[in-house]
Amino acid sequence: MQVDLPEKLYYSIGEVAQAFDVNTSLIRFWEMEFDVLKPKKNAKGNRRFTPQDIKNLELIYHLVKERGFTLDGAKIHLKQHKQKNLNQFELVQKLKTIKAELLKIKEAL
Repeated sequence: MQVDLPEKLYYSIGEVAQAFDVNTSLIRFWEMEFDVLKPKKNAKGNRRFTPQDIKNLELIYHLVKERGFTLDGAKIHLKQHKQKNLNQFELVQKLKTIKAELLKIKEAL
């Protein structure tokens, strides 16, 4: 899944939910379930997600929605392989982006 968000310091929960094509309630639920998600909250209590939170959400989304992990399985997987998973996942995402660009170039030729 490729998340298209503009470069910003903070994202609202609505922007995040729209980027992942899920309900805001799922994002709030994942925030309670996964310790790696710690969005900042403003004075009103609105959640503000950092780019690091977005990366963690991408990894959680990948594990739960794309690979079919249970929530408990995803938690265990994240705890056991936290840094390895994040680096590997980022690498795969970069390669997918490069592949998409190369396919665009191929079609243009």
